[in-house]
Amino acid sequence: MYKKSKTLSRLGIFLVLTSVISFIVFYLVVMLSSQGYTYVDVETMELVQTQEIKEGAPVAVIETTYGEIRAVLYPEYAPKTVENFIALVNDGYYDDTYVFEQKEDVYFAAGTPNADGSLSGNRETNELVPLETHQNLWPFKGALCVMNTTVDGGFFDRLFQNVKTYTGSRFMVLGSVDFSDEEFVTQFREASGSEELADAFVSRGGVPNFAQQLTVFGQAYEGIDVIEEICAAEIQAETNVAGYTPPVKECKILKITMEEYHAE
Repeated sequence: MYKKSKTLSRLGIFLVLTSVISFIVFYLVVMLSSQGYTYVDVETMELVQTQEIKEGAPVAVIETTYGEIRAVLYPEYAPKTVENFIALVNDGYYDDTYVFEQKEDVYFAAGTPNADGSLSGNRETNELVPLETHQNLWPFKGALCVMNTTVDGGFFDRLFQNVKTYTGSRFMVLGSVDFSDEEFVTQFREASGSEELADAFVSRGGVPNFAQQLTVFGQAYEGIDVIEEICAAEIQAETNVAGYTPPVKECKILKITMEEYHAE
């Protein structure tokens, strides 16, 4: 009787361990296979950032210490993000704020009242804007994106991809990764799934690994040289207390105003 009970006990432990291991493997497979997945229909996709700007479209005029950037916004594709951004602009929130993060030639991040990139003030609602990705908007060179702030969801939410990602007031203006390497370009074209999209990235520049991971809400059409200059500025050797790498020479957003686009 003792031996039989001991055998059953071992069998029970084995079955429990097998179940746990199987569940962990299943969880990892689900997470890795669906991580960052966003369905894109290349047949209906419109690369609006490459198209002519519509009359009357909202335009953000961003005055920096390096010069002026003009960017058209896309409320039809990122409505909550654009609404939040315009509200902050109209409130003067971005006046005299800092460029607090920079990755050489790839992007710069801006829009905080503190040089270290931290936030201040009672603006919780401005930091809880739902992530808005769209198959018509891509992280091309000159794209305006908002930084993700937090992810809401527990273990089972993550398991079944029901987490909610939020963005906030801090925004990024994109430069570009290096597309001069022929081997890289060939591999990128093969992996893109769309010849039109690959052509747009190769000809315009951008940061493909941000695709459908960040909310793109605008596209610069003037001041690309200003973006390039800020992105190429010398950065501090070490990260600051907030974990960012700001430029050595202080760079600021002096003011942002809203206008409407008119071709003339």
